[in-house]
Amino acid sequence: MKRKLIFLDIDGTLTPAGSNEPPLSAIDAIKKAQALGHKVFLCTGRNYDMLKPLLRFGFDGAVASSGGYVFCGDEVLFDCPMSQEQKDIAMKLLGDEGVFRTVEAIDGSYCDEGLADFLNSSSGGNSELVRWRKALEKDLGIRPMAEYDGRPIYKIVYMCSDVSQLEPAKKALDKDFYFLVQDMRGANCINGEMVNRSFDKGLGVRRVAEAFGADIADTIGFGDSMNDLEMVLTVGTSVCMDNGSPALKEKSDIICPAVEDDGLAKAFEQLGLLD
Repeated sequence: MKRKLIFLDIDGTLTPAGSNEPPLSAIDAIKKAQALGHKVFLCTGRNYDMLKPLLRFGFDGAVASSGGYVFCGDEVLFDCPMSQEQKDIAMKLLGDEGVFRTVEAIDGSYCDEGLADFLNSSSGGNSELVRWRKALEKDLGIRPMAEYDGRPIYKIVYMCSDVSQLEPAKKALDKDFYFLVQDMRGANCINGEMVNRSFDKGLGVRRVAEAFGADIADTIGFGDSMNDLEMVLTVGTSVCMDNGSPALKEKSDIICPAVEDDGLAKAFEQLGLLD
C-alpha cells in the first residue's frame, strides 16, 4: 500500500475528551501503521504545551494550535502567533462583553476567573466543552489569567451565554479571524474559538504534505468536531468518529465507531493501514 500521512485530532478522536490516555488499541494501531511506513501526526486545537503528554507515543509531528504551529520531528514548518495589535483588540472587546477567554501560547494557557463555575452551570455539550471542564478540574496546565505575562498567543477560546457578546470583536477582527462556534447539542453556552485566517488545520495538513513531497490524495484525517472541518475538507480521505458532531459527519467520507469503542483501530483496519 502506498505510504499515507495520517492526521489525528486528539479530544474525542484519539482520546476520550479531556484525557491524555488513548485506548491501547489506538496506540497499537498507530505503531503498526508506522512500522509499515505510514506517518502519523497529531492535528489539534491544543497548543504544544497541552499536547506534550501525548508525544511520548512517538508521533511523527503535529499540526498544533489549530494550524498555527506545525512541526515534523525537530523541524518547525510554520509558526504564526497573533500580532500584538490583534491580541489587544480581541482581549479588550471580548472582556468588555463578559466573554470568558482562554488564551493559548506555545508553552502555556491562561483562563479568566469564573470560567469553571460557568462551565459547571452548563449542560450537555460536545467534546470541546468536556475537555475544558476536565482541564480545569484536573489541572492540565491552564493557569489563571492574572498570571499571563503577555507572551505571544496563537488562539483565544471563548465561552459566553449569548452569541451577541461576540459581535464587537467579530466586527473589529473579521478580516483577520473567523469566529468558530461549536455544535453544542443542547449546552447552555456558546463555545468556540477565534481562528486566524492565515492558518487552519487544513492548511497545516498541506504544509506537512508539501514537506514530505506527498500528494494530498494520500492523506487521511480523523476528527469529531467542527474545528476539524478544514482538515476534513482538505485530506484525501476523511473520517469522523461516531461520537462526533452530526454536522461533521455529513462532510466526512467515513464514520467509524466512537473513541471508547476502539474506533481509531477499527478505522485503521478498514482503511488497510495495518497490512
